[in-house]
Amino acid sequence: MHDRLTVEFAWLPHGRGLELPEYQTPHSAGMDLQAAVMAPLALAPLQRVLVPCGFVIAIPDGYEAQIRPRSGLALKNGITLPNAPGTIDADYRGELKIIMINLGSEPFVITRGMRIAQLVIAPVTRAAWKTVDSPEHLSTTARGSGGFGSTGH
Repeated sequence: MHDRLTVEFAWLPHGRGLELPEYQTPHSAGMDLQAAVMAPLALAPLQRVLVPCGFVIAIPDGYEAQIRPRSGLALKNGITLPNAPGTIDADYRGELKIIMINLGSEPFVITRGMRIAQLVIAPVTRAAWKTVDSPEHLSTTARGSGGFGSTGH
């Protein structure tokens, strides 16, 4: 078992009564997030909506929270996140809200407490730029400048 990272958490008034985000199995990478809607919210095909989770968190410096779709919602209903994975930075202190889109052919109803997304806490590596004189001075690779589709099927 790995050490656990402590993340400060506070409910907002409209989130009280929901369950804490939690891992569903011992080896889950993500914790399920619930919808903190007060009334059912119908999502028409191709419609996007911002769904509140009802809490705020303080992610420790050097980490981020990634917001990812739930595979079951995507497969069964065409419900996904258009900016997946979404990033919650360590210095953000606002409410977690999930951008959802219905890519299915039928309306989808989001209800209070429905598990709508996953939250993964991950370490962040910050890069530093090293400027070189020209593209020819970059380190070489077998791929070179081959882009989209250049490595085959």
